[in-house]
Amino acid sequence: MKNRKKQTVALLRSKMVDFKQFAITLLCVGSFFYLGTILPSGDKAMIDTFVYMGATIMFLGMSIVFFSLSKKYKKILAEMDDQDSLHQ
Repeated sequence: MKNRKKQTVALLRSKMVDFKQFAITLLCVGSFFYLGTILPSGDKAMIDTFVYMGATIMFLGMSIVFFSLSKKYKKILAEMDDQDSLHQ
């Protein structure tokens, strides 16, 4: 039973770290699309600006989702740690 709990903790911790890394990566990509929107360009059409802003919103929204998932798993791990400290 203790081994199973360690495996669960390891799995949750790896998911938390992965989701945080995904969120940071998406945040960086979204910021590059935003820079493409605000930097002036001579031949940029209005549709290009809309596409860049849509991509920015999409990547930043996905980043928020992954940050919230990482926070959720961190909270679950903290609750499991609290339960372990109460039992000892």
